[in-house]
Amino acid sequence: MKLEFSAIPTAHARALQAGGPDAYGRPAERTVSDGGGNPCRHCLREIPAGAGMLIAAYRPFGAAQPYAETGPIFLCEAPCERYRDETGRLPPLFARRAHLLVRGYDAAERIVYGTGRVVAVADCEAAVTETLAAPRVAFVHLRSATNNCYQARAGRAEG
Repeated sequence: MKLEFSAIPTAHARALQAGGPDAYGRPAERTVSDGGGNPCRHCLREIPAGAGMLIAAYRPFGAAQPYAETGPIFLCEAPCERYRDETGRLPPLFARRAHLLVRGYDAAERIVYGTGRVVAVADCEAAVTETLAAPRVAFVHLRSATNNCYQARAGRAEG
């Protein structure tokens, strides 16, 4: 199975960058990156030290429901290019992480119990493939293993 890793949609990033409301109805906080672990969830690159940065509440689900977790994300303050997965491999941003949380969701965006686990980054692609092979799993979230923050989405590549 070929994988596809996705950043947050450009429309969501541009709305936040333009001062639109986050998942809690508030504008994103504007600050400056210290260069220490501030991954933009749109370009999937570290925001360099001294660059403008946004911190916003983000809900990576279509609608509010009990399983639709909301949490903080970082974004480049200036518009950036959305990460494009051309390899089906884990985005390079995660190479410096030790672990990620991998969790499967069904088509109704509900957690598929028994799919959540913390894995070493070196084993992440295999864990995503295994999770997507479960009959009810429609997509997978990659989350911070230490803080549960949303990182990216993974799914089956089309074609």
